[in-house]
Amino acid sequence: MEKVVKSDAEWRAELDDLEFKVLRKHGTERAFTHDNFPKAPGMFNCKGCGLPLFAQSDKFDSGTGWPSFTQPADGVEGESVGEQDDRSFFMRRTEVHCNRCDGHLGHVFPDGPAPTGLRYCINGVALDFQPDED
Repeated sequence: MEKVVKSDAEWRAELDDLEFKVLRKHGTERAFTHDNFPKAPGMFNCKGCGLPLFAQSDKFDSGTGWPSFTQPADGVEGESVGEQDDRSFFMRRTEVHCNRCDGHLGHVFPDGPAPTGLRYCINGVALDFQPDED
């Protein structure tokens, strides 16, 4: 996969302030600020580069206030979503990011439902929904 590399100035020109803070500076949006995602079949793509990341069919209501998914669109061992240790705020978590543009998406936790037992807790501003074509 070819990487998307841009300067902070280029990212700022394309993203609003919150999108930039989350995707480029590893920020987090407030919980329950993106509860209006469509329920129709489709794909959630990276807001930074458009890479398909999560399928609507893998989305579930975790009650946490952030969009949650059981796995990336190309599976847990896929190439679209990468992971790295996050030891910020005196915690140990697993950060997830877009593998094409390195945009911060959120975190993955081992408390999700079957079939994976994982909960990909994703910032809504990091996603752009694309409905399936009929």
